Amino acid sequence: MKAIQNPSIHDVIISGAGPVGLFLACELALANCSVLLLEKAENPHSPLKRLPFGIRGLSTPTIEALYRRGLLSELEVHKRLKNPHQHAAQGPRRQVGHFAGIPFHDGDIDTSQWPYRLPGSTDTSLLSELEELETILSRRAEALGVTIRRGRTITGFEQTSGGVTVLSGDHSFDGKWLVGCDGSRSVVRKAGGFDFAGTEPEFTGYSAQVDLFDPEKLSLGRNVTPTGMYLQSQPGYVIIQDFDGGAFHESGKPVTLEHVQEVLRRISNTDVTISALHMATTWTDRARQATTYRNGRILLAGDAAHIHSPLGGQGLNLGLGDAMNLGWKLAATIQKKAPEGLLDSYHTERHPIGAQVLDWSRAQVALMQPDSQGRALRAIIQDLMNTRDGATYFAGRVWGIFTHYPLGGDHPLVGYSVPNVAFEDGSKIGEFMHDSQGILLDFDRNAALEALASEYGGQLKYVSGPAKDQIEASAVLIRPDGIVAWASTDVPDYSELQKAAARWFGSQSEVNH
Repeated sequence: MKAIQNPSIHDVIISGAGPVGLFLACELALANCSVLLLEKAENPHSPLKRLPFGIRGLSTPTIEALYRRGLLSELEVHKRLKNPHQHAAQGPRRQVGHFAGIPFHDGDIDTSQWPYRLPGSTDTSLLSELEELETILSRRAEALGVTIRRGRTITGFEQTSGGVTVLSGDHSFDGKWLVGCDGSRSVVRKAGGFDFAGTEPEFTGYSAQVDLFDPEKLSLGRNVTPTGMYLQSQPGYVIIQDFDGGAFHESGKPVTLEHVQEVLRRISNTDVTISALHMATTWTDRARQATTYRNGRILLAGDAAHIHSPLGGQGLNLGLGDAMNLGWKLAATIQKKAPEGLLDSYHTERHPIGAQVLDWSRAQVALMQPDSQGRALRAIIQDLMNTRDGATYFAGRVWGIFTHYPLGGDHPLVGYSVPNVAFEDGSKIGEFMHDSQGILLDFDRNAALEALASEYGGQLKYVSGPAKDQIEASAVLIRPDGIVAWASTDVPDYSELQKAAARWFGSQSEVNH
């Protein structure tokens, strides 16, 4: 049967309407690109996206991204969520994260080691709910004109030098670019011929909502045992890690009450009884990453580009970081405003970040191994985390504080997220970033800098004025994703600023042309 042709050609077709696909769609639509989002599920709602299964920890870069696009204030669930790993016995030492189940506490973290975290900055971490996040992003995407079609499974595609034709059953859709945000089993990645390299799983993980006849037999919190790990955080919610090499997850067998009870008893070394199993899902620590994030007019983001265990909740944050990095670069490419190599910088910047997260995940698994090597490593890391410097380092890694792109330049801010500088009138730099423009921030009202920004028109916004916060900079060039591309401590070197602006926004002659 011949496919029914969609007469409109979209700038970008995105496969997958999860948080990553939705956020990327918003970023592209902000830049006036036409976006079609295809999602295989008919219904976006699922119990796995709600509490307690849908709890997600948002890291600093994610929180900053939502704030910079005016979305952070719409999150409400975190205001009534308590840390599921925190218990009254902890008293004033509030657990705020963990590495391989080893906790770190807010009172042990020396934030003075993070010099550009200003008093007015956003939170370093928040607990959120997947369904709420998707609802907020869906609402914003639709308001920006994104077309979302649910119940559309991509069955294949063809790309040419000028565009991509995407097939979905009897329908086809034409676009200039295709981005796979369709998860760990990505059809786009498989059909696009991407190499997905990595390591096989060590365990099967279980997340289960149950009724326990005798919950007191299980210790609260995360417990590493001689046979695995279990976590009892909220009443009736348990997580188990069974080091079976991922065999049960791979088997495709149903997760029954009897099976979960057998695994829980074996891992906890108790005779605890499950009286009812309401819901359960399995997962593994398989860690794989696409060797390239681009093949012609096909790009990957989120779990389509990289998968790893959910330990520490880094997957969602990694994917949203992909979307924030890719959106403005792809939009500039579509609108022929991109300097040479801009789109390729998506892979060169994000692939190393993904590789770091995969290794971070593998390291946690090594510490959780129920053997003498795992116990020895765990004891050493626990000693390190009980020091102030150790807790600060692990918190910074978990929360993404140290996220950095090696962009060159002499100023220590270059390549890092711009601090949320507060001006004397009470405004903050993040509030000027809602429309996804680049920003030339000038604390000294330099007429030459204002003139340069004006030559870039809508690509570059000039923001000036005295600031309350001193960040050892007189002027800062900020990319649309909030990353500092150039900064000057004293009198700006105009030629160096021109080079930086040309690198990310095109040369002045190209812009004027």
